[in-house]
Amino acid sequence: MEFVPAPAVHRVLCADCGTPIVPNSANLCVACLRNTVDITEGIPKQASVSFCRNCERFLAPPQAWVLARPESSELLALCLKKLKGLPKVRLTEAHFIWTEPHSKRLRVSLTIQKEVLTNTILEQTFEIEYLVQHGQCPDCAKLAAKNTWKALVQVRQKVPHKRTFLFLEQLILKHGAQKDTISVKEVKDGLDFFYSQRSHAIKMVEFLTGVVPVRSKASEQLLSSDTHSNTANFKYTYSVEIMPICKDDLVCIPPKQARQLGNISPLTVCTRVGSSIQLLDPATLQTCEITSAIYWRNEFNSLATVTDLVEFTVLDVEADGRSRGKFVLADAQVALAGAFRSGAGQDEDSMDYESAGYTNQIYHTRTHLGGILQPGDTALGYFLTNSNYNSDDFASLPAERIPDIMLVKKTYPNRRKKNKSRGWKLRSIGKEAGEEGETGSGRGVVGRLGGRDQKKVEEDYEHFLRDLEEDPEMRSAVNLYKSTDVNMKTETKRGPKKPQFAMDVDETPRQIEEEEEEEADFPEIQLDELLEGFDEMTLGEGREEVVEAT
Repeated sequence: MEFVPAPAVHRVLCADCGTPIVPNSANLCVACLRNTVDITEGIPKQASVSFCRNCERFLAPPQAWVLARPESSELLALCLKKLKGLPKVRLTEAHFIWTEPHSKRLRVSLTIQKEVLTNTILEQTFEIEYLVQHGQCPDCAKLAAKNTWKALVQVRQKVPHKRTFLFLEQLILKHGAQKDTISVKEVKDGLDFFYSQRSHAIKMVEFLTGVVPVRSKASEQLLSSDTHSNTANFKYTYSVEIMPICKDDLVCIPPKQARQLGNISPLTVCTRVGSSIQLLDPATLQTCEITSAIYWRNEFNSLATVTDLVEFTVLDVEADGRSRGKFVLADAQVALAGAFRSGAGQDEDSMDYESAGYTNQIYHTRTHLGGILQPGDTALGYFLTNSNYNSDDFASLPAERIPDIMLVKKTYPNRRKKNKSRGWKLRSIGKEAGEEGETGSGRGVVGRLGGRDQKKVEEDYEHFLRDLEEDPEMRSAVNLYKSTDVNMKTETKRGPKKPQFAMDVDETPRQIEEEEEEEADFPEIQLDELLEGFDEMTLGEGREEVVEAT
């Protein structure tokens, strides 16, 4: 095989140092070319960035403030925009150089390329140091002064409980609707949300319209005006009223409106609340949807709320065969809870049905809970026979169309008596320290005012947690978090401790009755429904109620 020599490589000497190099237009080696031409000329080696320590945002010139995490791509893009001469060169690589977390310096390494001579491209890597200057953004400067809000959203609901706002608070947190809120204040019948911009308040009103049935109206107040430039400064207020009908409420629809809604029975139960409410007739499983526009055209209130529910013991259930979704129509025989127990004690707040003659009476009713009720279960319902409602629509109903009992939902009294701690917890919108109405007890927005209604708010919160446990559809609309530390201070009823060699005696019937078994179908919350930890919140951390172990 014949040897073929490679083509000769012609080399010349560098004009400065005399090193043999491949010929180029400058006749200089790379080292001498870098000493002669500086492609980083015009790019500052030091710069500064403005940082607000209150909201943890950086200034993006000229006036925008953006949220960027340390060593993130957003912060890197913001730093590169501060360099004036960078568009004249080609940027090939940029990354952060590690600095101490408490340092007020940001170090960025850049690699750039630039054509210095004909067909000669020079690449160079250098470092830029940024000084982090602390300051206040305009929004935080307004927060430092009082009464600097520009828009206010007043949310009200005229009901005697707070469960609606507890659920609404979780919806706001799940969808992140609180991120633009300056502060939140609790008032008698609702909450006030303060905003620095009118657009943020309008966005909140639109969110509320999509999750709950509301009606709203807007007003504005003139603060100052300039006749020369034809400008004015206003404060905007949006009043939002939530429909005063909640889940599991007993509702009597006006007869004329009931005929327009598919000729449904006027006596119904509210089964779902969203942008509209869903009413169900337990005797026929007929449902109807009432939107905000239909309701506010002809308003009506609920006859009774969940505080009026009475416990009943199911004696017999026979399914009818008809069903609609999760509801199964059935005939049930029920009696008052504890009606057939000898010497059973009553609660202090419970009514004395024995003197009224209702104790041992068995009632027959039709219910929509045929799919979950079994003989021996306990259900909550409205005792219509023993109730007196101040409603003209209810009084106009024929007596044969009013049932004795209307069951609403199944309950689990044996499990509730044991006061077991829950293994999940909820987030809450926290309030700023020193804000008007702040009590410093570490609670969330609802229930911070304290006073005489504090015990009632705690009861409403416990009922809200039970609704989350028993209703998977309602639970899917909120975020539940794992409880890292289960509260061990839960009060439990324990008997006196026996001595080591005490003689065993037979337990009394009352002690055996207290130690009843738990319900087998108690709705346990699975671990896959829980989130790992808390996310960062705009208004600080709030309630971290420890709620049931799975």
